[in-house]
Amino acid sequence: MNDPIKTAVIFGTRPEAIKLAPLIRRMADKPDLFQPITIVTAQHREMLDQVLELFSIKPDYDLSILRPRQTLAEITASAISGLDGILSKEKPDFVVVQGDTTTTFMGALSAFYHKIPVAHVEAGLRTQDKTNPFPEEINRRMTSVIADAHFAPTVKACQNLLAEGIVRDRIWLTGNTVIDALKDVAGWNRKCDHPVLKRVAAEKLRMLFVTSHRRENQGQPQEEICSALIELVKTFRDILVVFPVHLSPAVRDTVLPRLRDQNRIVLLDPIDYLETIHFMKNSYLVLTDSGGIQEEAPGLGKPVLVLRSTTERPEGILAGTARLVGTNATRIVAEASNLLCSPESYRKMSHATNPYGDGRSSERILQVLEYLAGRAAGPEPFTGTWNDESIREPALSDSPLDCSLQKE
Repeated sequence: MNDPIKTAVIFGTRPEAIKLAPLIRRMADKPDLFQPITIVTAQHREMLDQVLELFSIKPDYDLSILRPRQTLAEITASAISGLDGILSKEKPDFVVVQGDTTTTFMGALSAFYHKIPVAHVEAGLRTQDKTNPFPEEINRRMTSVIADAHFAPTVKACQNLLAEGIVRDRIWLTGNTVIDALKDVAGWNRKCDHPVLKRVAAEKLRMLFVTSHRRENQGQPQEEICSALIELVKTFRDILVVFPVHLSPAVRDTVLPRLRDQNRIVLLDPIDYLETIHFMKNSYLVLTDSGGIQEEAPGLGKPVLVLRSTTERPEGILAGTARLVGTNATRIVAEASNLLCSPESYRKMSHATNPYGDGRSSERILQVLEYLAGRAAGPEPFTGTWNDESIREPALSDSPLDCSLQKE
């Protein structure tokens, strides 16, 4: 009888934890096939712990690298130094990383140093601008250079990888595991009695759920976002803006002084994933620079205004579930006002098809890992709302999809 496939799953932030939790839980449900080794760097501490508790995941190793106002170089050094000893000791069959954080890249690089195959979940997302998002675009590009198995969430992500010279038989179209997490949590049927949700219901308010935390939005862009929110609550008497404020000092130093005393703007400390789902589910409109929320909100039928100048998730834009609005206050107010005033515009966005998955992405990834370990046949092709035949080598005449905000 074969030993279980020892699989080190490395992550450090809340979004990574959300998207890897379904995979870890499904591995744990198959102890004869998989031995998951959960390694967290805790690049984000409190927000990560919320997700670990929600999904009942107890890390095997916790590097706890978070320090006040640490630099990217310090995160990088701490992560790769800590991971080196763990991989030397455990010698896993695979290392699984997710997305585009510094932990993602360092996990892949450390595995490469130890000659351990790397599986990259959510591979192939690109903006084609190495500084936006920063440093995530370079993190994911370099991870793709190292990875041995690329689990792409969409056809476009597959095409991006092919265009970079990744061979077809190392790319698997799986859908996005964030939809697995969303369906898992929704299926638990747990209530959320947050007082803000009670206020929204009691006063019959339309809630605008807002998140903004990216480095490229710090400073003046964040000021513009705050100005837009102030203008919206002045214009529309029936809305309530709910803004869970990231723990980053760079975010809080801007947002708290500008918005804490504004009427009908509620600032919260970071909320857990279950609460986030309930807030989105009860919202009228979502404004965000978060990649995960761009994927989750359409699954709940909520229009998304993306507070960025570019996005590596163009599928939502093309499907009509999201609009790229940037960080200019006038533009944000105009786009939000259109959805608040026009039932037809709102209907088109809220009823668009979610292009990101069907809730079975983790199953497909495990099937591929079994296949790569020589334990099983490959998974059935995933087409979802797409045709797998569209994954092809791009012709020379093909122009890359423009997923940048057009300058007006």
